[in-house]
Amino acid sequence: MPSRLLANVKEVRDDGSIVEIVVWQLDEPVLPCMHGYKYRLYFGAGNVGRVRYDNERGKGDHRHLGEQELPYRFTSLMRLLADFRHDVDHWEG
Repeated sequence: MPSRLLANVKEVRDDGSIVEIVVWQLDEPVLPCMHGYKYRLYFGAGNVGRVRYDNERGKGDHRHLGEQELPYRFTSLMRLLADFRHDVDHWEG
């Protein structure tokens, strides 16, 4: 199955902050990930990232909360989106 774009949305909020979600379904995992998704979830303002979730070759699933980078345990696409929403909704940086 060829790669296919599942989501590509961008919201500019009234306060100027941005929420962007991009998710691809892949034919092969991005190692060391075991799932078949490539994603980039972003929340920030003024060119400063507040919350980011992404996966990249060699690094795997992880998230950024402000300047802090933390591993992320991917269980499902729905859980990923829920975790991202939770972090955005509870951002206090």
